[in-house]
Amino acid sequence: MTDVDKQFKADLNDPSNQSQSTESSTEQKAKHWTGSINLSMASADVFPTEIIFDQLCNAYNKSPFFHHCGMTMRVVDAQIQGVIEMNSSLIGNVVFEILHGGVAATMLDSIGGIVAMAEIYRSGKGELADRIRQVTRLATTDMRVDYLAPGRGKQFIATAEVLRLGRKGCTMRMNLHNDESKLIATAIATYVY
Repeated sequence: MTDVDKQFKADLNDPSNQSQSTESSTEQKAKHWTGSINLSMASADVFPTEIIFDQLCNAYNKSPFFHHCGMTMRVVDAQIQGVIEMNSSLIGNVVFEILHGGVAATMLDSIGGIVAMAEIYRSGKGELADRIRQVTRLATTDMRVDYLAPGRGKQFIATAEVLRLGRKGCTMRMNLHNDESKLIATAIATYVY
């Protein structure tokens, strides 16, 4: 087990990362995973959007699947980005050593979902409890991916934007660029909540 794996397991099992309520362990993990927002850190100096973005990224980055694939979410210039470093286990075409299309689609779906969650928290209707409920129910119902160029690069960065946020769902546009800013793939997805 590598040092990264040990730290990842320690983070997952750290009691300070768990909810302090009397709910079942499954309910606690579900709320932790969906980034149940804690605005107690908000102040006049820190706009809640920063807190929302950071907490959602932290929740996503604790996903065992993300860890397995080497994906991370981060906040750059007040925008959430998904990042994946190229490694041999992500190669789809072994002759040309390009990123597997399924990895690209996963990253696009994931960035669309996390940005949709952030937008629900930031601009959705209702009280915070209503928004948490919507985020908890968020699911991809449709996604179209267009692969525009071979997935060559050392690093891939995914971004997303909201096209429409409605009462029961949202439509997102996502892009995946390589480390040379070349557009590799784009997607449009619908999420319901």
